[in-house]
Amino acid sequence: MKTANLAIVFTDIKGFTERTSRQTLEENQRLLHVHGALLQPLFKAFGGRIVKSIGDAFLVTFESPTQAVLSGVAIQDRLWHHNRGAPESEQIQVRVAINVGEVRLEGNDVFGEPVNIAARVEGLAEAGEVYFTEAVYLAMNKAEVPSREVGSFELKGIPGRIRVFHVPRAPYRVEAPQPGAVAEAPGAESVPPYGNLGLSRVPESALGMPSGEFAQIGQMAAALGQRAAAGAVVLGQQASVLGRQARTAGGSLLTRLEQSLPPGGRLAGALRSLAPHGRALWVVGALAVFAGVGVLAFGGGATMRAISSVEKAPKAERDPLVKEARKLIAEVEDQGRRLYLQGRLDEAMENTRRAIDDYARAVRAGNGDAEDRIIDLLSHSSCGVRVAAVDAVRSLKMVSALGELEDLADDGGADDGSGGFLGMGKCDSKSHAQNVLKSFKD
Repeated sequence: MKTANLAIVFTDIKGFTERTSRQTLEENQRLLHVHGALLQPLFKAFGGRIVKSIGDAFLVTFESPTQAVLSGVAIQDRLWHHNRGAPESEQIQVRVAINVGEVRLEGNDVFGEPVNIAARVEGLAEAGEVYFTEAVYLAMNKAEVPSREVGSFELKGIPGRIRVFHVPRAPYRVEAPQPGAVAEAPGAESVPPYGNLGLSRVPESALGMPSGEFAQIGQMAAALGQRAAAGAVVLGQQASVLGRQARTAGGSLLTRLEQSLPPGGRLAGALRSLAPHGRALWVVGALAVFAGVGVLAFGGGATMRAISSVEKAPKAERDPLVKEARKLIAEVEDQGRRLYLQGRLDEAMENTRRAIDDYARAVRAGNGDAEDRIIDLLSHSSCGVRVAAVDAVRSLKMVSALGELEDLADDGGADDGSGGFLGMGKCDSKSHAQNVLKSFKD
């Protein structure tokens, strides 16, 4: 019996079974053709061997766990590039799961517990994510790929609990689109989720040229995006004006309230510490305290209470609470509010950088609370979070954040100069804010 220690990768398309039930046979075949044309070159570019393809699923082996994970993030970023230029009906969302271990080789197939574990982890993964086991985490080059633990899980048919990790969304983002680039429709992300971390290592010649049919789909989607762009720009300008007005009014009201209080008091000192922000959100809170009625929980109700429960619970007890919160969020009709609440849930789950992505999408959908939250995160204790918030301000062209951006450009953060992204350089939110501030003023 021949064996080998290999990384096992499973991928499949989100909602494929449901889609096939409402599409024609020709449409299903076309979907699978495009899916294969997008993924197969990436597997091969990172040294993967496609063992088999069953419908919408791929089973691929790699000799290197690091290359396996890089192929996963490259797939997600390539699909992001595809989806932003395709009609909704042609978009593809996949899950990626990876495990490593000693497997049996029989003909062209692989067998063994490592394969079964990879298949189970795929069932845990969400669309757009790259999940992998602790075995992969321990074996891969951590300087090449960032990682974060998702949790420990009992998998059907597998003894013991398996620790699962994922690749977090990028604070290591690519530069924003250059002037003249086609604007996106409201709700679309401006940069790929993993910052082209893996995709940038693949030469264009290895990706293959799309078929004429596939190119035609992209041209149709581009035309739709251009028509939606004008509306997105108008919405963004209106939001910026409203934001400036709210902050100006807030600053004036804070000043008057501070002047009416006895000097040296604790409340007066607290108001002075808030005054530089000048945000109406804090004004409402300060007035509530002054009136003796307490600070209300913004966005309250059952959904915010559920999110608060997640935040307070130990990690091992969060799963049922997260499911309940997600159920309540899904029932919110307003898209902007729903995305904002998803961001709050991500923060409660200590996934602040992904929360920033949710808030950015919420701002594009017209939610003002999300805009305030992004601005708040410019003063977060973590340098990586501050940098991600600065990137969001830049991509959204949030003129309303200029005051806080200037503060960060002047003072930076306590942990600036520590750590580093993927071992390359140090985190420096101060210089990052200075560069973005300069782009606003140019």
